[in-house]
Parts: sequence; C-alpha cells; structure tokens
Amino acid sequence: MDKVVAGPREAVADIPDGAVLAVGGFGLCGVPVALIDALLEQGARGLTTISNNCGVDDQALGVLLYANRISRTISSFVGGNKELARLYLSGELEVELTPQGTLAERLRAGGTGIPAFYTPTGVGTMVAEGGIPIRYDADGNVVVASEPKEVRRFGEEDYVLETALTADFALVRAAVGDRHGNLLFHESARNFNPLAGMAGRITIAEVEQLVEPGEILPESVHLPGVFVQRVVVVGTEGKKIEKRTTRPRRNPQGATA
Repeated sequence: MDKVVAGPREAVADIPDGAVLAVGGFGLCGVPVALIDALLEQGARGLTTISNNCGVDDQALGVLLYANRISRTISSFVGGNKELARLYLSGELEVELTPQGTLAERLRAGGTGIPAFYTPTGVGTMVAEGGIPIRYDADGNVVVASEPKEVRRFGEEDYVLETALTADFALVRAAVGDRHGNLLFHESARNFNPLAGMAGRITIAEVEQLVEPGEILPESVHLPGVFVQRVVVVGTEGKKIEKRTTRPRRNPQGATA
C-alpha cells in the first residue's frame, strides 16, 4: 500500500478540534515542524498534546501554544517556554507533568496494547501521592490536581501504577521512509518519535528522504509501517538549532584563532 500523501496540508486536513496528538521530538531535535506548521494553518483548536516538551518559545509546538490551539499537554520538561508558563499559571492551559522515562514507557505501552505497568519512578513523591497542580484558575488557585496512584510492593521495593497513553493522531519526523511507512530515524533525532508513532491511531510521518519498499534493510527499521498510515516528503529544509554554543578554536601552535 502506497501511504504517501501530497503534502503536509493534506496529511493533517482531517485532524479535528479537541484531538489528542502524540508528537515526536526532543527540544527542537526530530520535531515534525512541517506537520505542526500545517496544523497551525489548518486551524484545529482545543488540542491535547503528548510530547516530551511542548516546544520552545514560538517554535515547534510553541507556535500552536502562541495561537491558543492547545488546551492540555502531557509532558515531561516544560522549562524554557515562557508562553507555556504564562498559560499554565493563568489557568488557560492544563499541564500533566510526567517523569521522562515514565512518559516514554506510557507511550510504548499504549502502542503495544498494554493498559498499565508498575514502575519505581515517583514512589514517595507527589507523582504517586497526588497533588501536582494540573490546572489553576485566573487567580492562581489550584482547581485540578493529580490524583493518588496505586502503589504495590514487589519483593523489597514499592512500585507505582502508571497507565498507558494513546492518541487520535501521532506526528513524527524521520530521516528516511518508504512508501509502506517503514521509518528510519537519524541518531538522536530518533528520541520520542518511534514511541509517539506507536501510540497514535493515525500516525503521520514527515520524512526527509523517500525510498522504495525494500531499500531500508529490515534490521534498520526503527518504526515498522504497520504503525504508520501517512507519509509526507518534506526534505531537509526548516530544521533549527535550539541553542548554539561555540568555543574559540586553537591553531596547531596553541594560539586562539
């Protein structure tokens, strides 16, 4: 089955208001920016996003935040995004904070049909005991907080029960994809992409390079095509660096260049 669609606009055209989205990426690495920009243009509102972070200021998922398109986010790291902090503290955005490894496993569990699992992460903290603010009101009062979770002892250790995550749509970015939807990610740009792609009922992949079925070695496939419903070719343009740090170069004689 050829899963290639004409472009990002066509790929996200049927995402409705109120949809739940699992979105790959880590910071600005491996983020499906073309699909996010197309969704901004498409106009869907009241979205719930599941992602490691919710973009940075006015980039990646940040563009949807600035346009007031996201009403709830399930994320691990939300620092570095001033607009998210403003929306959260003013009561305009619900935020469910989840430890990073737990978030990854919740997505993986959702993709494999496992409803819940036990983990030691969060035992003895508000993650397990509840009370983490999810939504404030305009006056800064907590109106929705996380609920206590089941804790069970296995052997000598306590573990907290975490539930799986699934999404109506998943947006991911891959380095290489074929017409059947098999995907290969480049190094650290792999990050949350395969996990998000597994968790989506309809997974849309933007790829930098399209190849024919069979050109990706089976052992090199990071996300099998069975999880992917749409493929969009976007090339390598538009990738951004979140923070650029440099140091002075030294020539062979030791002087600073």
